[in-house]
Amino acid sequence: MDGSTNSLDDVSAGSSAEYPDRVSMMEGRLQLQENEITLLKSSLADALRRLRLHDQLIPLLKQQLIAVNPAAARVLNQVFCSDGFSSSRKLSSSSALDGTRHPATSQVGNNIEGENGHYGDNGSLAPMCKPPTYDQATQTELTPLGQDHGLDRVPLALTSDIQSLSLEDALPKGISLTEGSRAKLHCIQGLEEEDEEVEKEKDLSRASFVEEPIHPTTIRSLQREDLQDPNGSTESLSSARQTPISGSPVPPKDLSPSPRSGPLSTILEGQNKPLVRRNSEKLAKDPQEKTKKRLDKKAASSANLLTRSPSLESRTKDLIASAGSPGSRRGTQGQSIKMFIRGRPITMYVPSNIQNYDDLRMEPPVEKLELDWVYGYRGRDCRANLYLLASGEAVYFIACVVVLYHINNRTQRHYSKHTDCVRCLTIHPDKVRVASGQTAGVDKDGKPLQPYVHIWDSSTLITLQQIGLGTFERGVGSVAFSFADSGAFLCVIDDSNEHMLSVWDCAKGTKHAEVKSTNEAVFTVEFNPNDSTNIITCGKSHVYFWTLSAGSLTKKQGIFGKYKKPKFIQCFVFSLTGDVLTGDSEGNILTWGKSPGDVKTLGKGAKETFQIMRQTRAHDGSVFTLCMLQGGALLSGGGKDRKIIRWSADLAPERECEIPEKFGAVRCIADVDGEEVLVGTTRNAILRGTFSDGFVAIVQGHVDEMWGLATHPSQDVFLTCGHDRQVCVWNTEEHKLDWCTTLEEYGLCADFCPNGAVVSVGLSTGRWLVLDLQTKDVVSDYTDGNEQLSVMRYSPDGSFLAVGSHDNFIYIYNVTESGRRYSRYGKCNGHSSFITHLDWSKDGKYIMSNSGDYEILYWDIAGGCKLLRNRYESKDREWASYTCVLGFHVMGVWLEGSDGTDINALCRSHNERMVAVADDFCKVHLFQYPCPKPKAPNHSYEGHGSHVTNVRFTHCDSHVLSMGGKDTCILQWRVKRGGTGDSGRDRLHSSSSTSTSSPEP
Repeated sequence: MDGSTNSLDDVSAGSSAEYPDRVSMMEGRLQLQENEITLLKSSLADALRRLRLHDQLIPLLKQQLIAVNPAAARVLNQVFCSDGFSSSRKLSSSSALDGTRHPATSQVGNNIEGENGHYGDNGSLAPMCKPPTYDQATQTELTPLGQDHGLDRVPLALTSDIQSLSLEDALPKGISLTEGSRAKLHCIQGLEEEDEEVEKEKDLSRASFVEEPIHPTTIRSLQREDLQDPNGSTESLSSARQTPISGSPVPPKDLSPSPRSGPLSTILEGQNKPLVRRNSEKLAKDPQEKTKKRLDKKAASSANLLTRSPSLESRTKDLIASAGSPGSRRGTQGQSIKMFIRGRPITMYVPSNIQNYDDLRMEPPVEKLELDWVYGYRGRDCRANLYLLASGEAVYFIACVVVLYHINNRTQRHYSKHTDCVRCLTIHPDKVRVASGQTAGVDKDGKPLQPYVHIWDSSTLITLQQIGLGTFERGVGSVAFSFADSGAFLCVIDDSNEHMLSVWDCAKGTKHAEVKSTNEAVFTVEFNPNDSTNIITCGKSHVYFWTLSAGSLTKKQGIFGKYKKPKFIQCFVFSLTGDVLTGDSEGNILTWGKSPGDVKTLGKGAKETFQIMRQTRAHDGSVFTLCMLQGGALLSGGGKDRKIIRWSADLAPERECEIPEKFGAVRCIADVDGEEVLVGTTRNAILRGTFSDGFVAIVQGHVDEMWGLATHPSQDVFLTCGHDRQVCVWNTEEHKLDWCTTLEEYGLCADFCPNGAVVSVGLSTGRWLVLDLQTKDVVSDYTDGNEQLSVMRYSPDGSFLAVGSHDNFIYIYNVTESGRRYSRYGKCNGHSSFITHLDWSKDGKYIMSNSGDYEILYWDIAGGCKLLRNRYESKDREWASYTCVLGFHVMGVWLEGSDGTDINALCRSHNERMVAVADDFCKVHLFQYPCPKPKAPNHSYEGHGSHVTNVRFTHCDSHVLSMGGKDTCILQWRVKRGGTGDSGRDRLHSSSSTSTSSPEP
């Protein structure tokens, strides 16, 4: 027996995972770490946003200062040019992180009075004189205010030193800021709406007073009522004395009234005492107190963020659309949309041709898909799954589809009512009805899907009966119709640990009997064709003979006696004489018969037994299948020797032939007309032929997980590659395999050169090959890095080739000699994770790329593979193809609450009307293009039994091709035109200009 067969059977008999608790615990830890990272990212994004807001307020403040006091423009320019700009920027950054705001963002038009040097209503302080200041930024010596410079000029040194002023220093003694006044400090003209949005997201209990030093000419005015005493009179600022620093003279009182009266209370400047912060002594005593408070505030802010928002896992991919600020990054104008994937925000800019994003109408495409052809057959790990119907159609299955292939007309029909992979199949004695059983699965939310058996009509494809929903565990392993009573009963064995055997009434769909069979693997079950009360099962080290009586099942075990007990009994058939013939893993055909009870040994009352009557050596290795022909002859198929042997009725060998090695071992045999047979192989092929003429493949497929898919630019041809190291070229019109070659390493991605003469294939080791489509020869062989390649993409004119790798780089090559010669042009370096998808612009100068950490980057290839840091500039760029799963035009394909890896691939049609999507839940979706709004309506199609790894349109958009991962299945979908209309861009423009929007599903 070959090693692969042993492995297959051992897997079939295996149990569940050994350490589920440990795996669950590790998954929980990983989830906690991801939540912490998401929280940190969110906090950083919030801090950066607040920093940007404060930076935007500087020009507004400057304009208001100039408008109120033109004479201050000169001083203002000096402050901003020398030290003030950097200082204010640092302050902005600090307060953005601390959650505080500066009074510099207030309306200063009401704060400053520059005439005669007087400020405020009720009085002014005497001019103050400071000691000379020799700061490196200013290098000026202080001149007393009003001396030699005029009262309308403010010395630069004074403005630099006064930056350590607190807002409370401007108020008279005993007067404090009210909550209303402090709140007014945050009212910024022109940005009230944006602040409102920020405040909704932040903790409202956050302190609103200003902790940072402020410039005296930028203090926000306070309302009159905040400075009035209970009697309604306004206090004089003369009482607002500051605590003097030792060695500093106390300024004298100056009770002269101000020539201007009004509701403002401002700072009055003295001559001999520098202005200092009121709490400077306290800070000097405890310099760590402020730092401690700030850290406490940050911790509280982070805690509020975690408790304020819904669970980060529940909004892993919440599509949150918000209009960008008028002055967004780099001063760009226009709208931007944010979507979140696993808590990471992704900003996408709205193209210029969309006037109103909110008015976009999202509708399903008028086109629909219809399953046209299924490539592949599941023979690697399933038995007894190939039969011939009375209609001349071969019935078999792969993934979730049961295929009816007419072997003469070469046409297909499909039964696709199963929700997960089909595991077993049998036909009714009338050769019209079919029973097929499926495995258990899970839906996109992780909820289990229960296995069942469908009985359906092969002529109409209508389901007649659903058997066992909610009864079977894990899946259905084997099914069989009874023959003696014209198929009145159906026997089913499930994949539970006890391998429950149950008998069902086909007409009523009710259970007739049920019993535990064995804890060992069970491979097949059959009714005795002459007696429906006798059932036989076989599997690992056993053959059981069951008797059905009065709704109960009893069993007798076959006795091997003097013969060696094989490890596996792989198959069995009933001979015309009623004997049972089994094929085992030792390569023998055993003939079983019923023997009377051994009275001499067991005594009176001994019951009859089933014993081996004869042993026939048949194959080197396992006997995988036995097929009884109409005349009594027998066909056997071998595993290791790949032989098909014809035996006479008395088990004498008559003829034999060997299956080519590339097709694998014989899995099952179906009789066509006594001479011609169909053969299913372990390498997922179906052969048709005779002993004299040999066998040819009529169905072929991959045998391992597939990822690479590319369609020819001008012909009805596509290429696939996968972990089985095969590169296959298929014809979509003739529905056949044109050619296949085997590589040294497995391929993961591919793309045709625009001239259609060659195709490049990326491999798992960083190596990539260029194959000639006609000769199958390798014309170029290169290596980039030592990690697997994930995407190959030619530029529209074929002059460049982009190679995306898991080493985070995109390698660019010049292409010459019609795609047969390549030279390195450059390398795109900027992604922080592996490359997943990329597309070229229509002019062939730019690239858009996605990575594993959900980045969208743009590259200027013509300019030397430079990263375009301002993504806003690429919002109107047109792309020759669209396969990137992240982008404004395909935002709507992401479902709410799904993971960042839920969409494996997408492809825009060449007419730019549709987007086909391959997801992680075995489905193919068809969306309208573009679909930039969340929850975009779409058409969804089932058929795959594993994650759909790739999807592509053919060159003329007549078909969509999708490939499964583990199900090794390629589905070809026909595009059914629903009508004609404008292109996708025209529909987008017309949708954006209307005021009516369709309801979102």
